[in-house]
Amino acid sequence: MKTAFQTILTFTLTVLLMTGCSPTSDPEPVKAGAQEAAKTDAPVPPAEAEPPLMEIFISKTDFGTTAEGEKVMLYTLRNKAGMEARITNYGGIVVSLTAPDREGNLEDIVLGYETLAEYEKENPYFGALIGRYGNRIGKGQFNLDGQAYQLTTNDGPNHLHGGERGFDKVVWDAKMEEGENGPSLLLAYTSEDGEEGYPGTLHAVVRYTLTHANELAITYEADTDRPTPVNLTHHSYFNLSGNAKRDILGHHLEIPAEHFTPVDDTLIPTGEYRPVEGTPFDFRTAKPIGRDIGTDDEQLRFGQGYDHNWVIDQTADGEWRHVGTLSDPESGRVMTIHSIEPGLQFYSGNFLDGSLTGKGVAYEHRYGLCLETQHFPDGPNQSAFPDTILLPGEEYATKTIYSFGTD
Repeated sequence: MKTAFQTILTFTLTVLLMTGCSPTSDPEPVKAGAQEAAKTDAPVPPAEAEPPLMEIFISKTDFGTTAEGEKVMLYTLRNKAGMEARITNYGGIVVSLTAPDREGNLEDIVLGYETLAEYEKENPYFGALIGRYGNRIGKGQFNLDGQAYQLTTNDGPNHLHGGERGFDKVVWDAKMEEGENGPSLLLAYTSEDGEEGYPGTLHAVVRYTLTHANELAITYEADTDRPTPVNLTHHSYFNLSGNAKRDILGHHLEIPAEHFTPVDDTLIPTGEYRPVEGTPFDFRTAKPIGRDIGTDDEQLRFGQGYDHNWVIDQTADGEWRHVGTLSDPESGRVMTIHSIEPGLQFYSGNFLDGSLTGKGVAYEHRYGLCLETQHFPDGPNQSAFPDTILLPGEEYATKTIYSFGTD
């Protein structure tokens, strides 16, 4: 006969076997995540992966302090192809810009200096943003809504590139941005009412973008609280030889323009639209800059070379125009310019004479050239020219792209 103890033991073993448990081992602890998964019959999700680090294409360093005590920065933009633009918020100046030659060698293709002090001491607008009004206004005078205005005169009897202290000589607020197309530098400046004689307070914003497609894109925006002339542009001196190895007379230039605007002996337009055909100003087919620059021509004598506005063949307002192509046969570099502006100022570096040295190079006669997209010189005084007056409630908006490649 079984004892009571034997009966109890037999019952206990039977229960354990029915529940699938072993009487000789402790059950393994179950993790909380597994318990939750067991409840829902769902697999345990894997640990979340760390996001990849974003490649940085823009950075900044100190560039010094102005004579007035304002701190200035130098911003470096680079793209996936290795191109690099160094831009300072003093004057929005493009200090350097590299582009590849046909062998892939990256070299600097703009004139400029290495230090802020050099830009403050003497700068013929190397790489600068120009405003309020790019180019010349005759005698620094214009009438607007029945009122006469007198601007500062800083180019003989005329007003040039915004006056004594134009946008090229002020410190802009700056913001760095990374974008899908490439890094951008956003610059902002407020020009107060009466600055250099201009009416109204003007808020200007300029964005430089170095795209991954080897383009330097520049957009300009502005608004005002009073009617005022506005004509913003960019003033880099280009030399596609790389590191200014030689002058630009061997560069080839194409400008798709049937007309240019001739000037008087102070370089103020006469108001005429003159055909380029049969003149040294015909660049409809690309030709070496030096081919006709020495021609005995009154307009070339007035400018001591090319320093004129070409009337770009028109498309609808606001649409992109091909405004010029510059190439250097020796290096193979090609620069193509598109803009929505109606004019292009071609300046052939006529006043460079070797007295200025930048980046270890003496900038001799015609060692750089400027191709400035713009409305026309003396626009406020020329009724036949495109309107340059910005009104309150309107937005000034324009854009230019310099594209770089090789032949």
